Amino acid sequence: MKVVFLTDVKGQGKKGQIKEVPAGYAQNFLFKKNLAREATVASISAAEGQAKAKAREEEEEFAAAKMLKNVLEKEDVIVEIKMKVGDTGRTFGAVDKGEIARALKAQYNVEVDKRKIQLNFKLQALGTKDVPIKLHHNVTAIVKVRISEA
Repeated sequence: MKVVFLTDVKGQGKKGQIKEVPAGYAQNFLFKKNLAREATVASISAAEGQAKAKAREEEEEFAAAKMLKNVLEKEDVIVEIKMKVGDTGRTFGAVDKGEIARALKAQYNVEVDKRKIQLNFKLQALGTKDVPIKLHHNVTAIVKVRISEA
C-alpha cells in the first residue's frame, strides 16, 4: 500500500515522502497514530505542494543570509565595544556572544541571534578580532570586532 508520511517515522520515511509499506502496518500503526495517510491523488499533490513551498522558503532564507553577509563583511563595518582596561592591557571581564549581538543591533541595526555567533572563547584583549557568524547552514559571515579602552 502506498502512503504519504505526515511526520518522520524512524526506519520508514520522512515527512512528505511517498513510500510503499505493508497494508497491515499502514492500517494498524501508521493511520491509527496519524503518522501517514493513504497515497491518493489529492494527498500526493498536497505533499508535493508542501515540498515546493518548503524549497521556496529555504531559497528565500538563503538569499536573505547572503544579503546580510554582504552587509556585515563591508570594509567599514567594525563592531566597536568599549571595555575597562587594567595596567597590563587586559580587560576587566570579557566580551561574549550576547554583547556582540547587542552591539550589532545598536550600531548597525542588524539583528543577529547570539547563538549564531561562533565564539570559541570570550574576547579579553584589546584590538580587532574576526568573529564568524553562521547565518545559514551554507553562509558564514566574518565580522570585525574592535575592543577598545573605555
